[in-house]
Amino acid sequence: MKLAILSLFALALGLEAQCPGSDNLTVQTSTGTYTGLIDPKYPRTRQFRAIPFAKPPVLSRRWLPPQKLSSPASEHHYATRFPPSCPQFVTAVTSIYNQNLTKGNLIYNGNQNDSSGLVGEATSEDCLYLAVWTPTTALPPPDAGLPVLFFITGGGFWIGGVDIPWQLPPSWVERSQSHIVVTINYRLTIFGFPYARGLADGHQNLGILDQRAALEWIRDNIAAFGGDPGRITVWGQSAGSIAADILAYAFYQDPIAQAFFLQSGSVFSYSPPKDPLYSNFSFVARHFGCDAPCGDNDDDGAAELDCMRQVPFARIVNFIGQYGDRGTTPLLYFNGIPDDHIMFTNYSARSEAGLIARAPVLISTTANEASTMVAWPVQNLTAGPYQPAVTARDIVRMCQILSSTVYRNQMGVPVFRFQYAGTFPNLNYYKWLGAYHASDLPITFGTYELLDGIANTTSFEVEVSQSMQDHILAFATDPYYGLQKMGWEPLVASDPNGGDVIRFGADGNVTQHIDGIEINGACSGVHDYNPFP
Repeated sequence: MKLAILSLFALALGLEAQCPGSDNLTVQTSTGTYTGLIDPKYPRTRQFRAIPFAKPPVLSRRWLPPQKLSSPASEHHYATRFPPSCPQFVTAVTSIYNQNLTKGNLIYNGNQNDSSGLVGEATSEDCLYLAVWTPTTALPPPDAGLPVLFFITGGGFWIGGVDIPWQLPPSWVERSQSHIVVTINYRLTIFGFPYARGLADGHQNLGILDQRAALEWIRDNIAAFGGDPGRITVWGQSAGSIAADILAYAFYQDPIAQAFFLQSGSVFSYSPPKDPLYSNFSFVARHFGCDAPCGDNDDDGAAELDCMRQVPFARIVNFIGQYGDRGTTPLLYFNGIPDDHIMFTNYSARSEAGLIARAPVLISTTANEASTMVAWPVQNLTAGPYQPAVTARDIVRMCQILSSTVYRNQMGVPVFRFQYAGTFPNLNYYKWLGAYHASDLPITFGTYELLDGIANTTSFEVEVSQSMQDHILAFATDPYYGLQKMGWEPLVASDPNGGDVIRFGADGNVTQHIDGIEINGACSGVHDYNPFP
């Protein structure tokens, strides 16, 4: 009797809203049932912060391709806390990205600071998780479901993950109420790109395989969150943009994606490190006593690999990271490597052969990408680095992007290009930075207020952010005609240097339509490049 009275009292107070499943916070997928949360700051956005998409790549599964989950759909989990990031090193070398000027652009690092010189405190090998942000007011969703932006974090294949404040999208989803954003973890550095003798062909670029596994999970399950599996746009920034393009080539016959958004990178932006005879992995293995004893035969590298699987991940990460921080040579690189299965030796040849996903592409760059890709000028922060050298690197980046544009145009694939050129007090404490690499991330995600400790967000900054978001969402909603309805035409093969390009945030203008020759013309010597438009 007392229990019944208490239950009625709870109902009268509306406390049933806290139960799992209320407010559509519990979703059943093929690999489990997940309960998310609603942050009071974003009351119209459901957040599912940690959903596994593959088995933990630990112990005997370290350095194996991601393996599908076998959890029953009825098994219940809470997805209310962000997952640990994949193993990565937090460098002590000074750059803009570990200064207060860019606070919030790195992974959550527990009680350590952003330049600890140690393995990230909140990292783990059990890291293959994704997060989903979906609106509440669109429930039930349209018949076909909402468009989905599937975001791949950048960081040079060395750092990155879901739990990065700059890259959390609830404010954007809260505002639009008409799209879903997914962000993912994937294996990095030696764990994601080992180039080890003991691995089979096609198993060296594990981080890319993780991304594909996450994309397949989203295809199979996003409808349960209100999304349309037929309207997934794969979007990446920097190394994540390179990865998105890698996926477009590696899985061109079944890209899953209806479109791609490449933000500051493409396959032509990447120069794979040279590592003859798997020397980097074997060098690390020798440090941990995992080389074959004298007289033993380990030609296939199996013993080396098995031994390395016994070494704690934190020891491996700290050895490689601290080796790099000391500036020791030869350098130890563990990035994507051409294997002609997932990554290819000659992307120009593959492009000419049409071996690329025939899906519309949105490509963006920042106006002064390279200002933060050179050594941080600690001794001369007022004047900054030598700008002509920075501009020369900017031009190289623009010409690499142009290659991606031209090859797709030649196949009749729609390509839209934009340039972010905004400079704002809270992002540009130093004027020489210009619109630097990654400065468009808080504008895209709407997380600019994280930098109000440097200077207050301006109303113009908000306008630029919302306009960028609206254009990106128009593309994700309808990649063929959404932007054309906004008066933005795709580029054409007959005009390789020019065409209709939008510039965001320059010279007091939220948007400007410019001739693409202003960005691409330097590649053929017909127009100077201006990194400060």
